[in-house]
Amino acid sequence: MRTQDMNRDWIATARTLSEALPYLQRYSGAVVVVKFGGNAMGDADAMAEFARDIVLMKQVGMNPVVVHGGGPMINEMLDRLGIKSTFIRGKRVTDQATVEVVEMVLTGLVNKRIVQAIMDEGGRAVGLSGKDDDLMVAEADDPELGFVGRPVEMNVQVLRDLYGAGIIPVVAPVATGMDFLETFNVNGDTAAGAIAGALKADRLLLLTDVPGVKDADGKVLTQLNPDQIRAMIADGTIAGGMIPKVETALKAIEDGVRAVVILDGRLPNASLLELFTEHGAGSIIRSTESRLKSRQD
Repeated sequence: MRTQDMNRDWIATARTLSEALPYLQRYSGAVVVVKFGGNAMGDADAMAEFARDIVLMKQVGMNPVVVHGGGPMINEMLDRLGIKSTFIRGKRVTDQATVEVVEMVLTGLVNKRIVQAIMDEGGRAVGLSGKDDDLMVAEADDPELGFVGRPVEMNVQVLRDLYGAGIIPVVAPVATGMDFLETFNVNGDTAAGAIAGALKADRLLLLTDVPGVKDADGKVLTQLNPDQIRAMIADGTIAGGMIPKVETALKAIEDGVRAVVILDGRLPNASLLELFTEHGAGSIIRSTESRLKSRQD
């Protein structure tokens, strides 16, 4: 590469950093819950890039909390063990044998892989599940779904203790039951929303395999409010696997989260684009009363 081209690249980098300053100041001290999932979890380069983004958030004074899924890894292990899965309304039917595999994969393989990726990028991270310190207590969501839980009690002080000590919490969505004997598989988006709500997070970022919420013509809607979301569910515009995500967003906002963003986790540096640029990325969902001019307000 010629010296002139290199200088141009460095100048562009410096300008980008300078333009990000207001957003770095805006989010200093903010709690941001990031749900990581989808196909990016199985790609080493995408995992490293995600981890680097999370470490950067922490480095500039934010308090990121990572909540992850692991559907592809669970499916792979269930297939290897000859255990068949069925889904109802986008959620896995979970019997006793399945929940044991889910806990093993999520709290072991997947959780520690993310923790290691963050540490490889220079961050400090601790992996835990919803069962640790009774972080997430759940009850059965639907008898048809078996050991699929719905969070009913959140004890998030352990997360505050961790990020207050400079450590990034990485949470597997496995919960204890009300009797503290059962184990429940909790949908990753649902778990992230419950944690964000309990922390009164500034942002909940739901990283997915789609660009965001689309209208009837397939166009991504960049800003939405709860009334619009409910209308789009009612008329069928929002359907399938997007329904649990927007329902998570609605519940999180109701519980005190400032805004929820559904964005494409396959996009390079998706979280940084959302947080540190005016345009953002994906679909931001805020309360009906919100009339803020800036996406970052």
